[in-house]
Amino acid sequence: MAARHKQARDPKAHWLLLALTLPALFGALLFQGWTVNEVDGSTTKQPCTQPVPRAASGAGPVLAVDGERVRSASMPAGTVALTYDDGPDPYWTPRLLTLLRKHRAHATFFLSGAKAVQYPELVRKIRAEGHEIGSNTYTGADLGNASGVRTALELGLTQSAFAGADGFRTTLLRMPMTTTVATLCGAEWPAVQGASADGYRIVAADPSGRTPADGLVRQFSHTSLAYRETEQLLTDPDARRFTTISDGAGVDAPVTTEASGTERWAGTALIWFQWLGQGFVAALTWVLTVAAALGLFRLFTLVLFARMHVRRLERHRPGAPRLREIRGPVSVLVPAYNEEAGIGSTLRSLLASTHQHLQIIVIDDGSSDRTVEIADEYARRDPRVQVVCQANAGKAAALNHGLAYVRSPYVVMVDADTVFEPDAVQRLVQPLAHPAIGAVSGNTKVGNRKRLLGRWQHLEYVFGFNLDRRMFEVLECMPTVPGAIGAFRLDALMGVGGLSEDTLAEDTDLTMALWRAGWRVVYEETAIAWTEVPTSLRQLWRQRYRWCYGTLQAMWKHRRAVREVGPAGRFGRRGLSYLLLFQVLLPLLAPVIDVFMLYSALFTDSPVKSVATWFGFLAVQIAVAAYALRLDGERRRTLWTLPFQLLVYRQLMYLVVIQSVVAFVTGSRLKWQRMQRSGTAAAAAQHIGEAADHRSLTATR
Repeated sequence: MAARHKQARDPKAHWLLLALTLPALFGALLFQGWTVNEVDGSTTKQPCTQPVPRAASGAGPVLAVDGERVRSASMPAGTVALTYDDGPDPYWTPRLLTLLRKHRAHATFFLSGAKAVQYPELVRKIRAEGHEIGSNTYTGADLGNASGVRTALELGLTQSAFAGADGFRTTLLRMPMTTTVATLCGAEWPAVQGASADGYRIVAADPSGRTPADGLVRQFSHTSLAYRETEQLLTDPDARRFTTISDGAGVDAPVTTEASGTERWAGTALIWFQWLGQGFVAALTWVLTVAAALGLFRLFTLVLFARMHVRRLERHRPGAPRLREIRGPVSVLVPAYNEEAGIGSTLRSLLASTHQHLQIIVIDDGSSDRTVEIADEYARRDPRVQVVCQANAGKAAALNHGLAYVRSPYVVMVDADTVFEPDAVQRLVQPLAHPAIGAVSGNTKVGNRKRLLGRWQHLEYVFGFNLDRRMFEVLECMPTVPGAIGAFRLDALMGVGGLSEDTLAEDTDLTMALWRAGWRVVYEETAIAWTEVPTSLRQLWRQRYRWCYGTLQAMWKHRRAVREVGPAGRFGRRGLSYLLLFQVLLPLLAPVIDVFMLYSALFTDSPVKSVATWFGFLAVQIAVAAYALRLDGERRRTLWTLPFQLLVYRQLMYLVVIQSVVAFVTGSRLKWQRMQRSGTAAAAAQHIGEAADHRSLTATR
């Protein structure tokens, strides 16, 4: 339905915010995965196929390599160089520093760049206490089996980490996963030559047979064993001096130099970027846990309340002796704007209704096609059809115009592209016999479901909308009577002032207004109508964008219901809370959660667990969807499309929610966008076998 009123421009500028924020977050997430889990770096040392060159055989642990030339140095007799790899560690590094300070000893710490970024205060503490710092690469990957790009990143990012942490560069390098010079063999040696060409001095460790009396370079990791062995060495009478690598080996040039201003800036940016990734991962871990729990809880409660709804209808079905049956006149309002493709099918299905006392009012909203002409033909043939016209003003205005012509206490509002089962109107109005019920939602089914997009929407209508409606009725908080098929008491409509034009979701706005006025709203699953759904992603996006944006408007408009009492308060605290949690907040987080699930599968130590979790959740959803299809009397063969719906269709719906929320928060305006109709709902509905069996729904449960 088009509209000429206040909705003026389509929001576009808010995408800039997403374009700037999301790449930064996801980039930080991927960088965190790479640095922590070493995606393209070997984590185990490969056996050597050939020994180190003859020039390095028997060399000391401190190496300066220039092509084929090797110069080396060892610690003098009685001198021990304590070296610690793969730090800093928040637990063991401070304890080692305390132990060294107690014995007035100095050591060399070969730090991981990733951990230096994570704990920059420990880097500063190490230097402040007079110790020396070397590089153990960024992630500790095996450089002998790493690509040139990977090696450059490992070394360069570590220097940036040091520059950002304490403003220095280092020329000392310990090759990851190596100990003595003999372990620099095979593919490791070319990596040693390359690093040396970049100005690094390679530091290994002495063999286990060498003693402090001979002079010694000892290699430790940040563990309890390192602490105990350090403590033993510090009290060894043969160890007269504990010093750094550069001091003990007599290195002339300084091994650490001041970083430039640009290097410091880049290092600081690296620290912030990795902190962002770490924080993002930590937050997403909690979010994913909570979201998964809420998702499972929602599926469980949907099944529970659906079963309660079935039993309630079995005991108190409309038309039972305790309720009078409505057989009197019913007015049907059919707003139409350029609906020539479907208006004929809609009117034919209404005229074939088993409830014969109908007043069918077609309200033309300024159509420019043959809508009025087609409706007039039916009006001439059947006095139950009446056609009224107005200038284009929107669906809400058209329905309000039609209310002026209503001559019965019960009003059914339908879309002009909807085809009704013969007994749909009769079944739809029966709950209105209860004096507390002001509105009834019917059961809308997808008619054009032959293609994949239609099948996805069919699953959404049955699994999503209809299960929700069953729960909403039990909890007395139905938020929407759909515009395609809904029945109302006329006095309830008049009591809330008819339909409001404040939002783009006039059906949701009206339903919420009825709750706040003290009326109850229920769901009649056996009142079936067939509707035509969008057949392209563009049309689907525009339709759902309007739905979601209008729902947000209605939720904000009726937000005070959470503080009210009676039916209004129940609706506010239950219905609005449910919509906010499961249709706004969780969809906002859903794309990020999906990305994090992919991250977990790619970057964690147990990807099988992540994949199994996803398939387990999928299995639960399939089981619940199968139950929903059974309740609706639908064949379950459509379930094969559900996994693809989760991967493609649901992501689209999540993006629609994100765009709607951003547009709503930023105050963007959205105009009423109409879907192009092809009139396929009626033809498609005739070929769906379940339609003829809907009267036996109760028997199939």
